[in-house]
Amino acid sequence: MATLTIYSETGSEVGQYEIDTEQIAARISKQLLHDVVVMYQANKRQGSHNTRTRGQVSGTTKKMYRQKGTGNARAGSKRTNVRRGGGVARTIKPRDYSYRLPKKAIRLATRMAIRSKIDDGQVVVVDTLGFGEPKTSKMVSILKALGLDGKTTLVATADQDNMVYKSGRNIEGVSVFPVRELNALSVLAPNQLLVTKAAMDRIKDGSFASPMTADAE
Repeated sequence: MATLTIYSETGSEVGQYEIDTEQIAARISKQLLHDVVVMYQANKRQGSHNTRTRGQVSGTTKKMYRQKGTGNARAGSKRTNVRRGGGVARTIKPRDYSYRLPKKAIRLATRMAIRSKIDDGQVVVVDTLGFGEPKTSKMVSILKALGLDGKTTLVATADQDNMVYKSGRNIEGVSVFPVRELNALSVLAPNQLLVTKAAMDRIKDGSFASPMTADAE
């Protein structure tokens, strides 16, 4: 059982939040977390690397000089890989690095990542985040009041909140997601998690997990 302090937007304590981390995930598997994080990172790769073979570089295919009698080593065309401007011997071609692990494993890894953040004391609970309009300066002041300024932070809301998202998207190191879109990589990458009380309720009752959690970005 973990007890988290609930803060207001000004940084003052307004209550306590108790949550049983074992209900989120019975245990933490570092191997599973590693596998899922590597999957997300692989799926982000463009795979657009490309090198030319000797058949793709420009130049004549004529033999540079006769085979014997010159005293030089035997040589073919200028396009050979041993000469400057020639092709590459072991070429790298565009490829798709993406792959998919089982959905149950991905969802479990998300739960494990959230539990690890709570166990490590890297979760800050805020009572509410009220934004009538997008206001980056207000988000900056909230982060500063909660001691999160200068730290990479994931702001998790109960539902999609465009005002909160627009207020935090331009702040370096800050990302904003509803809890249903959290995944192991987005949770583990930042130093801190700023979670609204309503979002913690979703995490606590397990209703935050959705098929979107399993989608590789």
